[in-house]
Amino acid sequence: MKFKIGLIWRIIIAIALAVGLGILIPKIHEGFGDWFVSLFATFNMIFGGFLNFIVPLIIIAFIAPGIAKLGKGSGKLLGFATVIAYASTIVAGIFAFLVASTVLPGFIDGIGSAGIDNAGRAPGEAFFELEMTPVMGVMTALIFAFLFGIGMASIGSKSLLAVFDEFNVLIEKVITYVIIPLLPIHIFGIFLNMTYTGEVGKVLSIFAMVFVMIIILHLLMLTIQYTIAGSLSKRNPFMLMKTMAPAYFTALGTQSSAATIPVTLRQARETGASKRVTDFTIPLFATIHLSGSTITLVSCSIGVMLMNGSPVEFAKYLPFIFMLGVTMIAAPGVPGGAVMAATGLLSTMLGFDESMVALMIALYMAQDSFGTATNVTGDGALAMIVDKFTKKVDGIDSETDDDPEQVAL
Repeated sequence: MKFKIGLIWRIIIAIALAVGLGILIPKIHEGFGDWFVSLFATFNMIFGGFLNFIVPLIIIAFIAPGIAKLGKGSGKLLGFATVIAYASTIVAGIFAFLVASTVLPGFIDGIGSAGIDNAGRAPGEAFFELEMTPVMGVMTALIFAFLFGIGMASIGSKSLLAVFDEFNVLIEKVITYVIIPLLPIHIFGIFLNMTYTGEVGKVLSIFAMVFVMIIILHLLMLTIQYTIAGSLSKRNPFMLMKTMAPAYFTALGTQSSAATIPVTLRQARETGASKRVTDFTIPLFATIHLSGSTITLVSCSIGVMLMNGSPVEFAKYLPFIFMLGVTMIAAPGVPGGAVMAATGLLSTMLGFDESMVALMIALYMAQDSFGTATNVTGDGALAMIVDKFTKKVDGIDSETDDDPEQVAL
């Protein structure tokens, strides 16, 4: 049996090695230390340039087919389920902003921009510069994706959708076989430089604080979702959460909402939601409901901005949260896909530079599985809510009618 180290552990190992070598190398030979750090600064420059180049392509590959496939649903059920999922994602983002912007400033106060000002470039700088100009800007890619996604949905284009589906597969393979494997090296270079410049201790302490806060926010969000679902169905919300626990722990291992669908579907049925609703909504929610990932992205980005000394403003974050709910469509199929899809928004809407994006990716990846687990566990609560309201609207006994095409039109 082939042994494989998971991405989270590879990132942890990379950070540990970077800290260890960053402390050890200057004691052995300072000149070699400058050269060694510059070597990884060169790698970071190339990798960061490639990441900037591919971000618009990621946006198109994820969003266009994702929006097009939303048009393949069934009337009222699709519309109501989509609104509920999007609302849950937005509420989660606002909730995360309110908590993170209140808690983190007091903890990070005094660190300022020292933690990451030099993270992207070593003291000796990269050995050379290599420019990789993206084929289009992030906003252009978003407009392109929306235009083609909505267009394909409205005309029911199968041939054009097949092209975008294949493009999606191609980009997913680039993420899976190029970006994800190289991420630990990129993060190694970032933390090597921070250790070399004496700032890593502060950054790691902030990482730990943000990590703990995010897990608490995830659990609070699930409690809110199941309290609402339990109130509507007159069932104990904590017993419902216990019923969905297998989906949570499966997602921790798979790091993919899509891969966890069979377990989520089985457990959602055990909550009492009808088969006709769960069979339709659970696969849909695996694609469009991202409350856990949104909490993580918003919280991590606030942490990185505060480390950089940047102001955190609700007026700037609200549009960012609204765009996240759309930009991450179809991203859950790829471990770490959500943060990859959000990279463009971080740069254009929040002003992140390459070093800030790198730290953001490291923060996100360290707990990606927890965000995914929160996404899929919340899907069960949303399925119960949709079941309750569509039952009232349609006037149908959901327990006996299993055909979503008939009940939703």
